[in-house]
Formats: sequence, structure tokens, C-alpha cells
Amino acid sequence: MDEELINLKPVYWDDEKDCLIILDQRKLPRSEEWLEIRTLSELEDAIRSLAIRGAPLLGIASAYGVYLGIRDYKGDEPGFKKELNRIISRIAATRPTAINLFSTLRRAQEVGRFVDRFDVEYIKIKLLALGNRILSEEEERSCAISRNGADILEANVRIITHCNTGALAAVGLGTALGIIYEAYQRGYVEEVFVDETRPLLQGARLTTWELKRWGIPFRLIVDGAAPYVMQKNMADIVLVGADRIVRNGDVANKIGTYSLAVAAKRHRIPFIVAAPTSSFDLSILEGADIPIEERSDDEITRFCEKEVAPEDVKTFNPAFDITPAELITAIVTERGVIENPDKYKIADHISGSLSADYDVLL
Repeated sequence: MDEELINLKPVYWDDEKDCLIILDQRKLPRSEEWLEIRTLSELEDAIRSLAIRGAPLLGIASAYGVYLGIRDYKGDEPGFKKELNRIISRIAATRPTAINLFSTLRRAQEVGRFVDRFDVEYIKIKLLALGNRILSEEEERSCAISRNGADILEANVRIITHCNTGALAAVGLGTALGIIYEAYQRGYVEEVFVDETRPLLQGARLTTWELKRWGIPFRLIVDGAAPYVMQKNMADIVLVGADRIVRNGDVANKIGTYSLAVAAKRHRIPFIVAAPTSSFDLSILEGADIPIEERSDDEITRFCEKEVAPEDVKTFNPAFDITPAELITAIVTERGVIENPDKYKIADHISGSLSADYDVLL
């Protein structure tokens, strides 16, 4: 087992280099390349191009991005607020679906409001501290999710998972993949079926990379094979992550998740979602109102830098889909397990966990 992967931080602030360091996930699994991010523009490009991805990781990166954008500001306090809002708007425009990014930006904005009480340089320091704090929070949440999820699994379980939900997406052990790791350490996991996750193959490239280095037995399958795996009685549970969970329990996650949930319901297989409370958005009642990112034509008309579709073909390339709460057996968070989620159980579970952290200034 690769011990370095257990402690992997795919994003962190390097004090000596005075920059953000990220593992370029576009290059995995063929090479492990680290990028030094020194400007807001570089961070925006890294987010849009998926060099960095995963809802919790985007939340961490966006906090550091605010600091990168504001650290060279030399003006007065009113100008600071205006510039901070401009930076926050730029980061908010990078990817619309993962709520962690927006939650972090709200926290950064709250810190910025204290510029009337503290000087500009002090607020800059606290914005950097916010990034470090959120990274630490997500690590702790990841470990708790892993334990809570493993507690509800049984021995010799065969799992289907989708996209990538490990350390590469959430620091620590991850969310759904963190549960798989913890369950494997307890001797529960017989085998994992990994959806390739078209069109960018996060399952084939990233999840297999993590599982292989952890020594967990797995088989890679095409996305369309997952329902057949269930039909053949080769899987006992579906375990996925989430980019946003709204008030009624509907879940936005990587495209293909909804079809897994429908198939799991048909075959009476539990469908489990793993996510930190930072991925919940109580401002939205139902999944239909979640903004869904649509990505470029090239992601599905080209493969390995070659055209695979007729020229000028029309496409529809949503990066995420919505899984209704009624298809979800349970949601696992760092606080515990929400069985058969609905708006009342969600509210009770999340109450008090999403308040702004003013004490970052203390």
C-alpha cells in the first residue's frame, strides 16, 4: 500500500514558495505533475480545465484563489471591498455546480467585511488563513465520513462507484472512496467496480489510480455496463459522491449518477451518497433549481486528440445530473447517516453547521 497516497494533499499552500501548489489531475495516471499557482488567472484556468476538481477541493482552492487575487492590493479600505468583490465574482464564474466553491466565497466575503475594523494587510493574512482552515476542515470531515460510511457496510461487499471521490477530490481519504478505503481496512470489501465516467474518464484515470495504490481489488467498467453488473448480481451497493445536495435531498453529481440510481432502484440495491455538510445548499429547495454546468463540444467529439464525430455535430454535454431524493437510500456525512433523506431530515441533520466562521479573525 502506498502510504503517501493516504496523506496526499492535492492542493496546499507552500509558505516558502509563497504560492498555491496543486497536483495536475489532467496528467494522471501517466505522470504526477505539480503546478505552482501564483495568480488568480492561473487558478481560474486550473479550475476550468479540471487540473483541480472535486467539490471539496474546489472549495479549498477558491479560498486560496481569493488571497492570490487580493494579496498585491495597495489601495484604501473602500477600494479593497470593491476589489475583493470583483475577485470573488471571477472565481464564482469558473464552475457553477459545486456548492463548496460558493460557500467558501461567502466566507471570504464575510472576512473582507471586517476591513472596517482591521487594516487591509491584516485582512489579507486572514484570507490566507481561511484557505488553511478550510483545508483542515475538509480533511477532518473526510475521515469522519469514511468511518461513518464503513459502519453501515457489511463484510464481503461488492461496490459500484462513479467518477472520483478520493483524496484527489476531497483531501484526506475522500468521501465515497474514503468509505471504500476504511471498509477495506476493516476487511469488508470484496471488489469495487469502477465506472470509467465519460467523457473525461475520472473513474478510469483517477479512481483506479487511487485504488491501485491502496491495494484494493477493482475492475474498470464502461459506464453503460453498471446496470448489467447489477442485473448479474455482481454488486451489492452503489456508492457515489455529490457536488451539491439541496434542501429536499436531491443530489447533483457527475453525469451518469442518475442512471445508476435508477438501475439500483430497479435491482433493489442500496444507493448511498457520501458528502461533507459543506456540500449541502439549503438555499435551494429541489434539484431542478441547481445550475448544471455544460462543457465544451470537444470533450465528446474528440478522444485522444482525434475527431470521433462528424464535423460540426451538435452536442449536449452536461457535466452533472440530478438524482431525486426518493432514489437515495442514505446520505453519509461527517455527522452521521441520513436514511431515506427528505427536507425534514436534511434540515435536522445540517442545522447549525453552515454558519459563517467569524472566528477566523481571532
